[in-house]
Parts: sequence; C-alpha cells; structure tokens
Amino acid sequence: MKVCKFGGTSCASADQIRKICDIVLNDPDRKVMVVSAPGKRNREDAKVTDLLIRLAREALDGRDTTSPLLAVADRFAGIAQELGLEEDFQALVIRDLSDRLSQDRSHPGRFSDCLKAAGEDLCARLVARYLGEIGHAARYLGPAEAGLYLSDEFGNAQVLPESYDNLSRIADFPGVTVFPGFFGMTRGGDIATFPRGGSDITGSILAAAIRADVYENWTDVDSVYAVNPALVRNPHPVSEITYDEMRELAYAGFSVLHEEALAPSFRHDIPVNIRNTNNPTAQGTMIVRHRANFEGTVTGIAGAKGFSMITMSRYLMNREVGFALKVLKILADEDIPFEHMPSGIDSISIVIRRDVFPPEKEKKVLDRLQAELGLDRISVEHGLAIVMIVGEAMARTVGVTARAASALAKAGVNLEIINQGASEISVMFGIREEYCNYAVKELYKEFFLK
Repeated sequence: MKVCKFGGTSCASADQIRKICDIVLNDPDRKVMVVSAPGKRNREDAKVTDLLIRLAREALDGRDTTSPLLAVADRFAGIAQELGLEEDFQALVIRDLSDRLSQDRSHPGRFSDCLKAAGEDLCARLVARYLGEIGHAARYLGPAEAGLYLSDEFGNAQVLPESYDNLSRIADFPGVTVFPGFFGMTRGGDIATFPRGGSDITGSILAAAIRADVYENWTDVDSVYAVNPALVRNPHPVSEITYDEMRELAYAGFSVLHEEALAPSFRHDIPVNIRNTNNPTAQGTMIVRHRANFEGTVTGIAGAKGFSMITMSRYLMNREVGFALKVLKILADEDIPFEHMPSGIDSISIVIRRDVFPPEKEKKVLDRLQAELGLDRISVEHGLAIVMIVGEAMARTVGVTARAASALAKAGVNLEIINQGASEISVMFGIREEYCNYAVKELYKEFFLK
C-alpha cells in the first residue's frame, strides 16, 4: 500500500491534475492521495495559498475582500471547467470562502489558518469529484471526519498522538481516498495548519498511520540532488539517502521536502520516495533508515540564510555549574528556540533564527543575560548563514572538515563558526549571508567535481 502526496505544482492546472490521477490509477497499491493547494502555473502566476493569505489579511484589516476571493474562485472554476466537471465550482468556492470569512476574527492566527486551509480542502474535493466523473471509486476525506487532531499552535501545529489510531482505518477503505494536506483540527474543533509546506507532513502522518509500504512524495524534480539545482547546472542526483541525512539537508535549505515531514516516516520506518509528476518513469530518490550504496564521502551540500548569533563571555565560566542552563532558561522564558551552541572554556555562542529574534526580544534577552549572569562581554551578530556538508560516510573518513575548510579559505570565505554534530554525519559552517550561495558552489566543486 502506498500513500502519494502531490505538491502545488502537481495540482496547479487541469492538465497536472489529470497527470496525478493517472499516476494513482496506474498502480493499484496507490490507495491514498494527499493534495496541496494549486501552485504556480508559471513564474508570473500566484499560488492559491498566497491568495488566501492575502484574503485573510484584507479581512483582518477591514478592507474589501472581493478581489482575492474572486481570484481564488476563478482559479478553481477554471480548473473544474477544463476537467469537464458539471458542478458550478466557482459558486461552491465563493460559498465556502464566504463561510470562512464569517468566522470569529478575535484570534488572527486561528482565523488565518481557517482561510489558508481552504486551498488544500477545495483541491481535494475537486480531485475526488474528477476521479468519480471518470468512473473510479474515490472519496474525499477531510481531517475532521478522519480524526487528524493537531495542537492549537496556529500556523505551526503539531500532530497529536491519537491521530494515528484514528487514521489507521483508512487502510480498509475501498477505492482511492483523497485527503487534503497542510491542516487538521484542534480538539476544540478549530482548523489549524502545519508550517508552510505542511502537506508533506500530512502525507507522512497518513503513511505512518496506515503502515504504508512506501510514502511517495511527488514534486517537480526527478530526484534529490547533491546541491540546489538553481545554483549548479546538472547537479549530481542522489539515488538513496538516509532519514538523518535528509533531515540535516532539509534543515539547511533543501526545499524538496519539509524538514518536519520525516519524523512520522522515521518513527514507523516507512521509506520515502521522491518522484517527479512530470516524469513518472524516473525512479527518484529513496529515503531510508540504512543505505546500501554510498556514491561518495559527502551526500549533499546546503545553505540557509537568516541567522543571528549571541556571543557571551565571562572569565572562569567553565567553573560555574549550570551556567548554560541559565542561558537556555532565559531563551525559553522569551519563547526563543536555539539552533546551535558552540562554546569555549570562557564563552558561549548561541545561534538562532532571525525571525524568532525581533528587535524588541533582542533587547530584552541581552539585558537579562547581562544582568542575571554578570557577563564580561556580550554581543550580537546578524546577517549570518549556515552552510552544511552532510554524509553518512563522513564519520568513517579522515580529513573531510579540513578539506571543506581549506576549500572555503581558498575561495576567500571567512568562517565565523565551525560545528560538527555528535553523529558526525554533518559539519556546519557559519558565514556571512552574502557568501552563502558562493560557499555552497565552492564546496560542491571540492567534493563532486574533483
């Protein structure tokens, strides 16, 4: 049994929806489809989710919502018409969005999630309707009926454990089940969404719940590549990669799969197959627990921007029991997660994402750190990027970090931080943001072109 998730580009038009339905119908093991909201048809186009975010923002600001509402309705109506569906989908979408717009607006996050989820929900209904029209047994199943329950962290929800038992019954349903990605329900009956790109997470949860043999994640590339194809021409394709390697690369900027999507598959040992909707004969990349084949020392290289670093020092810091705990307690009090924490005997650096560290929090945190810890020095550096080299074989190879650092030095890239994970499958370099893409390309040359 297979669960198939289709991304926004795979649902962007009537032609794409015909493709994904053909893919599912060509393999009787493909019993569950998870669909995203329609994405861009071309570079100038808008994603339906972006239109819905605009719709929610206009409503919350008290402005006229006619334009974004009609833009969404027209998009779905155009797809339905090209698919030959008899029902007036424009009227259905207008009714649906109007009902969502009438919901309580006192909690902006909850209201926005209700609007944002419409793209996936309407797309799932449309795909199920189309499959029925062409003579196949298919049913739409939404999170409320299925029992996909999430925490009430609107925009950043987490799956609740009881969801897996609730969803397991889908394995016994006849025909094809079409399920909307990206959102679920809180225990209080509100719609809550995963982070952006969360349809990947939905697919992984369903695959784990029904104990699927494979979770197929269909997108617009033939495979996972060793580096972002936008940076390097004809990059090295990766045929097999472990959960741990993929998790590290997704964290550092690989956009082919949401970084949180691997957890359910990993915990239930479900292989993940990255496939291309536009080239379904390509075998893609398998994400597995243990690899059988190693094509090189480094599996992939990725970079991400948008980081800041707090550096604090105090003489004899290493002699004080619980110093790091006090630092982390202050960050926790301010609801700030940290990414990395390299340290010396008298200093600690905390790397955090800039979007969780706005200026008002920055001042408060620095004041507390100085006042409560009696620091000799404290500073903040913004505009950092992290670049990572990742590979299971690195743990058994001498000199990988030296080789990477040497390549960056020859390229004139100054290193602000070097941090190796405990698992030894990754090394992180902190550099200035303006060198991020350049550094990734130089590292790719070193490990793949030599």
